[in-house]
Amino acid sequence: MLLILVAIVSLLPSLLVFFWMRNKSNLEARDKGMCDKAFRYGLFCVVPIFFLSGVTFLLLAFTGLKQTNPLLYQAIYKFIVLALAEEIAKFFMFKYLLKKENYTCNWLMAVILMTAVSIGFSTIESVTFSIGASIPVMIARAISFPHVGYGFLVGYYYGKGIEEGKPSLWWVGFLLAWFIHGLYDFSLSDELLALNDSLVFLPFLLIAVDIILVVVLVRFILKKRNKQSGATTLPNNS
Repeated sequence: MLLILVAIVSLLPSLLVFFWMRNKSNLEARDKGMCDKAFRYGLFCVVPIFFLSGVTFLLLAFTGLKQTNPLLYQAIYKFIVLALAEEIAKFFMFKYLLKKENYTCNWLMAVILMTAVSIGFSTIESVTFSIGASIPVMIARAISFPHVGYGFLVGYYYGKGIEEGKPSLWWVGFLLAWFIHGLYDFSLSDELLALNDSLVFLPFLLIAVDIILVVVLVRFILKKRNKQSGATTLPNNS
């Protein structure tokens, strides 16, 4: 019962960020509707993630690295099977939403929509993750706002690329999000921690990075919100 309560509480920080973005960004009615749809698309990220993770997991299993080189196995598993599959699926859902709705977005909406997709996925992940997880781990997930910062990074550089006419910039955000995400997952591996006891600080450092990204997200939205009346809609390059 306590674990269920902790799982519910672990959802609240990210959901609060979502509702704050939706209701405090001076959005028009259609933009709010897109924000809601982005969250729902995030919930369905589990479908492509299940496929991508399943394929890469099977390919990795054939290498035999789990027995011959457990550390390398964990690195590939965390960075490719988990982190890369999740970041690809979330970005795919974001792009699919823009295309399906024929929606054009400015820098602010790119950040909000990509972050909303990530929060939607994080909600489902937290529910499934709570099965068999320890209470300390669930608390860590709550305070680190899982996926909120990753979504912000991708959305920030995607929108920046549109505004500056450099669409290739989205790669910067994607690679940063993937690296931080994968490193966080890998930092929790027993195989990595066994190398040196001092590496125990790494997960806490990455949690701090996640929290800082959320703070930057809030500051970015507040800054852009004050200029919303003068913002122009830009092509989504989809």
